[in-house]
Amino acid sequence: MSDFDWRSPETYQQAKSGDITDFAWECLRRNPSYQADYRDALSKDGQVTPEFRRRWGVCFRS
Repeated sequence: MSDFDWRSPETYQQAKSGDITDFAWECLRRNPSYQADYRDALSKDGQVTPEFRRRWGVCFRS
């Protein structure tokens, strides 16, 4: 859903079939605090910690 244009009526047709996790991810990835935490995690050892996952409620696919 990264191509979601909230101004476009055509895009809303795609959004109707979207999963709630798609919307949650779109909100989370735009959160400046999440972005900073993610950047910090990757700069330390290139991996996110269990604490990071718990804080943000995310899991990453391998």
